[in-house]
Amino acid sequence: MRTSRRIGCVLVLLGTLAACSDAPAPSSTAIVIDNVTVIDAVAGARPGQRVVIDGDRILSVGPMTEPRPAASEVLDGGGRYLIPGLWDMHVHFLYEPALTGGMADQFLRYGVTSVRDTGGDLAQMVALRAGLEARAAAADGRPVPRLFFAGPLLDGRFVVYDGADPDQPPLGTAVPDVAAARATVQRLHAAGADFIKVYELVSPEVFTALTDEAHRLGMPVDAHVPLSMTADAAGPRTDSMEHLRNIELACASNWEALQHERLNRLQSFTEGRGYELRRDLHALQRLPAIAAYDEQRCDAVLERLASTVQVPTLRLNAVALVQPYERADWSEALAALPAAVRDRWQARADRMRAEYPVTDHTFAEWSLFLISRLLAHGVPIGAGTDTPIGLGIPGYSLHTELELLVRSGLEPLQALYAATVQPARYFGLKDLGEIRPGALADLVLLDADPLQDISNTRRISAVMAGGRWVDLDAPAWPAP
Repeated sequence: MRTSRRIGCVLVLLGTLAACSDAPAPSSTAIVIDNVTVIDAVAGARPGQRVVIDGDRILSVGPMTEPRPAASEVLDGGGRYLIPGLWDMHVHFLYEPALTGGMADQFLRYGVTSVRDTGGDLAQMVALRAGLEARAAAADGRPVPRLFFAGPLLDGRFVVYDGADPDQPPLGTAVPDVAAARATVQRLHAAGADFIKVYELVSPEVFTALTDEAHRLGMPVDAHVPLSMTADAAGPRTDSMEHLRNIELACASNWEALQHERLNRLQSFTEGRGYELRRDLHALQRLPAIAAYDEQRCDAVLERLASTVQVPTLRLNAVALVQPYERADWSEALAALPAAVRDRWQARADRMRAEYPVTDHTFAEWSLFLISRLLAHGVPIGAGTDTPIGLGIPGYSLHTELELLVRSGLEPLQALYAATVQPARYFGLKDLGEIRPGALADLVLLDADPLQDISNTRRISAVMAGGRWVDLDAPAWPAP
């Protein structure tokens, strides 16, 4: 990504143009992007367009033959490509505390103007969003990404992310029964959570209560497939599912035997950590389930998921196949992180280089394969990364996710849909994800065509969030 170019380098003041054109006198608000190829996943590619932004909205999009309106700034978009601001549908702002304070700016540097936080302490998430909104409203008007959050992972009597291990932050909370489920969802709704996130150790009864109460209150439901259920049973009750995890069991020819074994282990677990329970069940059953893949059975499962957005997080699932540190730009991206995180992540990358040549790639390959089956059944796909888990550099990792979606069978325009339109529709937002009159002005200007090569989404020239330009040179974290 080209972060050294400041937007001032490509702006032309309309007053300078007035001497050699019939352009109207400039206004104090409007911004014009001229002669740009507009690409969104609904209308496709439209070359030679003039885009006018006024305030935080797109005022008009049309051919260059139309008269240029009055404006305070004109950007020459010749040879460039304008796409909607990108989303990351799976983020944990609180997972790595040293990154929390700068993640918002880091996302913007990479063209990610909206994020969905899928699990973290409620009070901290409320405060984080309030701080971003206050910053955006301040006199200097610094842009911020749009932040949508769920609050804590809603888990069962045992909690996977209970905070007992310093390397596993306390992202979850126990929801042991139906009454607690309803009360928890009501509390999250009252606090301003945008959706709920259901985790893997809830019982079927609690799962049903959580999803029913959330939908009653108009909140979307995000979930892992609970270990006590199968994907085809749980999926239709949710609006999105994460990581493609536990679909492998439902797609196995011997799924009933595997599920019976799983239920027995869940019922016999009376003491210990939820993290270890979940880890051991996945280790025991994941690879045997994939080995027993039954296409006919899997087709029936995926038909049941036709209205449930899948967020594959291929960037994480396939890290054994596609290591981030092997990219030529990895070192530059890593260097932008705080020193303590940078050094720790570099040490981990060095360990992974030694370990991954002998790591089993079965689940990584399965995840890439399953995308083709999702596409065949029309299952909706959303782009998310699980940043910052697994060396997930905020913003940077979203572009890797897009590349892996295309590698797995999506066309570039479909990948853009997964990172723009699909997340907006998940929340019922009609004014995000497209470049059209009336839409919010979250935009990314690229130096190369992403439809020719999806990796060109990394070639960022300028970013706009809420109608304001982002300073791509400003560091996300202050120097020590």
